[in-house]
Amino acid sequence: MLLAAIISKPQKPELEEILRELLPWLAARGYDHVLDHESAAYVGSGDGVDRLEMPSYKPNLVIVLGGDGTLLSAARAFAKTTVPILSVNLGSLGFLTEVPLAELYTTLEAWCNNSAELEQRSMIHAELHREGKIFHRWDALNDVVIAKGAIARMADFTVAIDGQLMASFRSDGVIVATPTGSTAYNLAAAGPIVMPNVNAVVLTPICPHLLTLRPIVVPGDSGITVHVEGVPNETYLTVDGQEAVEVLLGDVLHCRRSEYSVRLVRVHPNGLFHVLRSKLKWGER
Repeated sequence: MLLAAIISKPQKPELEEILRELLPWLAARGYDHVLDHESAAYVGSGDGVDRLEMPSYKPNLVIVLGGDGTLLSAARAFAKTTVPILSVNLGSLGFLTEVPLAELYTTLEAWCNNSAELEQRSMIHAELHREGKIFHRWDALNDVVIAKGAIARMADFTVAIDGQLMASFRSDGVIVATPTGSTAYNLAAAGPIVMPNVNAVVLTPICPHLLTLRPIVVPGDSGITVHVEGVPNETYLTVDGQEAVEVLLGDVLHCRRSEYSVRLVRVHPNGLFHVLRSKLKWGER
């Protein structure tokens, strides 16, 4: 029997009705299901499992019901697998969750009929080194960010690309983003939009104290090193805006393209341009 893993956004009352329709629909097409804790709560089941444990059930498909944040969480949970993810937008902006709720079953039918497409999205592998040792490592779909906390004081960074010094500068922080993450924090920090299928990584200083310092796009296989030369208290490294650790003076961040990628189920091509027109109002006067 086939298996679908279902991951849901919390505090979305409409998901109770959505899931009570979805589960029988899947069962009628030969799919059993495994639910995360949020999904299980909506249907009154105590059989929910932790998202990080869901890959061990070896599902054939992951269905994400929520916004971009829910998808980012699911993507990291399934990062080391090749399981396709179908993400349905129940949030507000939805750059990644391009499938609207009205097209949920149309997209699922396409998946069941083998007429849907799979879109590969690259990830970033990040390692934070402290006192010469790996302190933590992650694989992120959107970005890895070092940014200051509550204190209005800049940090000092030295950045190298493939061992070559790029610059030493003061700024509020640094963003290292995938093409997928180029429309997230990177976009708000005046970074460029990069097509998802481009083999690249974007490095964007946040409010640098140098008017000439600009975001830079480097080849996807580049090794990016960020040395933390001076940092105020409460400065954090965040992964996809969801996981965080405090950054200390002398820490070194190493980033490169991850060996893993995310496979998103799509029906309509050129989804990014549709999102830019509908969400950012491109082409309107």
